[in-house]
Formats: sequence, C-alpha cells, structure tokens
Amino acid sequence: MKPHVICHMASSVDGRITSGRWRPERAAALTSLYEQLHDKLGCDAWLVGRVTGQAFAKTKAYPQAAAQPIPRDSHVVAHDGKTYAVVLDADGRIAWGRRDIGGDPIVVILTQKVSDAHLAGLRGDGISYVFAGERSLDLAAALETLNRTLGVKRVLLEGGGVANGAFLRAGLVDELSLVIYPTVDGAKGANSVFDSTDAEAGAVSPVHAMRLEHCETLEGGAVWLRYAMQ
Repeated sequence: MKPHVICHMASSVDGRITSGRWRPERAAALTSLYEQLHDKLGCDAWLVGRVTGQAFAKTKAYPQAAAQPIPRDSHVVAHDGKTYAVVLDADGRIAWGRRDIGGDPIVVILTQKVSDAHLAGLRGDGISYVFAGERSLDLAAALETLNRTLGVKRVLLEGGGVANGAFLRAGLVDELSLVIYPTVDGAKGANSVFDSTDAEAGAVSPVHAMRLEHCETLEGGAVWLRYAMQ
C-alpha cells in the first residue's frame, strides 16, 4: 500500500527554495514557521533527495571494500524513534557517520547496484536501508516498501526540487503544503519547489486538478496553502 504523500515546502513568492538568497533578509528569518508546520502536519517519515541528504552527512567516505558479499535485502535496525528520516541515494554516495537526524533514525533508499562496501558502511553506522529498483529508483516501489517494511502510512516529502519533481511526475504526490514567505529571489535557474534534471525537463506531470483545502495567513505576512492533488 502506498503511504499518503504530502509535499511540504517553503518558498519565496517566486517559488524559489534556497532561503539564503531570499530578500529581504528579515522576512527570510521567518523560516522557523516551516518546522512548526512540519510538526503540526505529523508524519511517520519525512523524505528528501540525495543532495539535501548530503548536507547532514558527517564523514566523507566509507572504506572501499567489504569483508564479504552482502545480500540485497532490506536491513532494518531497531530504534526508539517514532519518525524516520528517509533519504533517496540511488548510487550509494552518502557516507553518513551518524545514525539519526535530530533523533529521527535514518533510512536510505538504494538501488541494487550499490556496492557491498557501501552497504557495509551503512551497517557500521547503524543505518537502515531498503532497495527500490535495480539500476534506477522506482519511487512507487520505494513508498510501498516503506509501508510494508516499516509501517509508514504518512510521508512528508521535503525535497530538493529535483526529488519533489520526480515524485510529482510519477503521480505520487497526494497533497501540497506550501508556506510562501514575503520574500523574492529573482534569479534565473534558482532551485524551485518542483524541478527536474535536464533529461527530464520535457516530462509533464499527471496532475489533473488542485483543490484548495486550507489557506492561512501566518506571522510576518507568510501564507500557508494546502492543496489536494488530483
């Protein structure tokens, strides 16, 4: 069964998501509102792409070899956390050096082409991982595996625009929760809420309708919008 997926993001009025570029800076300082709404929405897991996940890593690389072959089966580590921090890492590039983010245990979504050495590194860090795809990520399979293996029923998708865009084009986003701050970016090519690689730029998302479910003015003139995606 697929979990309910809410894409929860914060942006400037021109849809850009790199807050360090927003102006005026005073309004950009309101970003704590985003975390408050994250908690209010509630979830079993929050999910980001590799680029966003890399920012949380505490080491540069794992050893280059494993002592023995490791089967391509889900590896789940017991923990006390209630919410999972899920990261897409198809090629196994992130060396973590930690097992949780803010107390939320890390779960990595991999493809089967990842090396034994990388799996050994994840196991050494006490990190759970699951597989979704042979050489490229199958996002629908990833969600179903999270539900089946970890009991995840509600996911906050909090990209990277490229990760968000991939889920959108796959028809897997059920709801959009967008906090718009009274700021602007204004630069061509700046990261946006939904984005793509050059190879995917021509693909059209299968969104047929967006129904406004909630609109609220927040502190400092920020606006919270929630849409059901159909």
